[in-house]
Amino acid sequence: MAEPFGRLLQDINQSNKMNKIKDKIKTIDQISRLAAKFRQENKKIVTTNGAFDIIHIGHTRYLRKAKQLGDVLVVAINSDNSVKKLKGDSRPINSEADRAEMLASLYFVDYVVIFDDDNPLGLLAEIKPDFHVKGGTYVLDRIKQEKDLVERFGGQFRTFEIDEGYSTTDLINKIIACNEGI
Repeated sequence: MAEPFGRLLQDINQSNKMNKIKDKIKTIDQISRLAAKFRQENKKIVTTNGAFDIIHIGHTRYLRKAKQLGDVLVVAINSDNSVKKLKGDSRPINSEADRAEMLASLYFVDYVVIFDDDNPLGLLAEIKPDFHVKGGTYVLDRIKQEKDLVERFGGQFRTFEIDEGYSTTDLINKIIACNEGI
């Protein structure tokens, strides 16, 4: 009798954890309203964005470091359509829903939002983060608009180096190389 009850409690606990993860995934309107609330509460908002197609240790180290800049970390991910435009028809490997759920599962990520544009400018204008962070693999010319926009409303722009040898493209190439002889 105790065993089925124990399994029921485990199932309920697992369901509650899944609901908490899914609650971290927001629409642009929802994250905009939350950002306004956080600003009223004087909480520091940190944003970053990217495809986050295959989550790896370089991503998690980078995101933990970004979280240390403020109170709330919002990770904006490119939609599937946006990733295809930026990286080609073979990408993304993981769907936007899967990528959002994986990121939301990380304890140091407070919210995840999916955007459909080629760049996050519209989203940044909505959120007005105190800090906007990019991985060090980006060339400043390519992200100058993001930097200028964030600084225009008083935020700070930061770049963090991603540990060398960790990139989604490198992982995909390594997987391909490992399977060439099969």
